Amino acid sequence: MGQRHCDREAAGRRAGLPFDAVLLDPPRAGAAAQCAELAQSKVPRLVYASCDPGSFARDARALQEAGYRLEKLKPIDQFLWAGHVELIALFVK
Repeated sequence: MGQRHCDREAAGRRAGLPFDAVLLDPPRAGAAAQCAELAQSKVPRLVYASCDPGSFARDARALQEAGYRLEKLKPIDQFLWAGHVELIALFVK
C-alpha cells in the first residue's frame, strides 16, 4: 500500500470498516500520545513491539488503566551479546 504512517483518517476508517487490532512499533520514546488515543477507542486487540522496557512500562500502565489487559508478553533477545531486549506484547480489551 505504500503507507508508512496511519492516523485516524486511515483508508479503512474512511470506508467505515472497524479495526480488529492495532500494531504499535514506536521508537525508544514510546507511544504515549498514541496510547492515550487508543485508550478512548473500541479496538479490541493491540500488539505492541517495544525496544525500550521503560517506555513500554509507562505505555502499558496507561493501556491497563484504560481497560486493556496484558494477555501475553514475550521478550526477544534479538541482538546477541548486547544488553538490549525487544518486547512483544498483546493487550486485549
